[in-house]
Amino acid sequence: VQRRWRVRPLESVRVVTLATNVPGPLAAARLHALGAAVTKIEPPAGDLLARVAPRWYTLLHDGVEVLRVDLHLDAQRAILERHLAHADLLLTSSRPSALARWGLSWGESHPAHPRLVHVAIVGHLSPRAESAGHDLTYQAEAGLLEPPRLPRTLLADLAGAERAVSTALALLLARERTGAAEYAEVSLAETARELCAPLRYGLTAAGGMLGGGWPHYGIYRAREGWVALANVEKRFQERFLRELGIGEESQAAFAAALSQRTAAEWEAWGKEHGLPVAAVMP
Repeated sequence: VQRRWRVRPLESVRVVTLATNVPGPLAAARLHALGAAVTKIEPPAGDLLARVAPRWYTLLHDGVEVLRVDLHLDAQRAILERHLAHADLLLTSSRPSALARWGLSWGESHPAHPRLVHVAIVGHLSPRAESAGHDLTYQAEAGLLEPPRLPRTLLADLAGAERAVSTALALLLARERTGAAEYAEVSLAETARELCAPLRYGLTAAGGMLGGGWPHYGIYRAREGWVALANVEKRFQERFLRELGIGEESQAAFAAALSQRTAAEWEAWGKEHGLPVAAVMP
């Protein structure tokens, strides 16, 4: 997120974001890294992310102007309106009913701010945008969970943030070409469903080529720890077999060979031989 670009393509773009938790701050940080000036409007209680992951919150808000505003009060909403008057992009993650209460529905805000592009991060696309949900339920609906284990990362939130950024860039480009600002919803549930495509089409399903059915792509126990092997290309497969003197392409043969060294040693070996081998982080 904090990568510094030699050219800052969004340097003249002003973003106002009301989006809290994970997808919004991540998307805003990405836009800021591309050069945009970002102002974040938080509720009086602040962003939940600041309490549950303060270090990540601090990283994502580096360089972002953060204001605490109670949008339920007319006088406080005037602060938001002043920022919107000079903004290019509004980023939200609230339900449509909440946006309507604040005068931020597209039908109301667009006439007031005709050059303002609006990207709304929602759980489900309208007319289901009022439905409650979070990353866990979106992954559950998409078939990405293995009960009872919780996912190790927030796939829908992270990918949804990137989708919000690409949607914002597309709308800003369209506005520059046509002069017309538009509104778009980015669905976290739909994003999770798209992330499930490799599983749905069999590629990573149990027994699939990348789902345990091919010895060159798998996780093997090392003498200490575990090692990930990803010899997708033919040249990697041939080099791996040649360097280890393996004559049989089977999981049993690979498991026997990879059990002879530690995961850290195999990772160093992989770098030495230009092979996609990595120790599995605990």
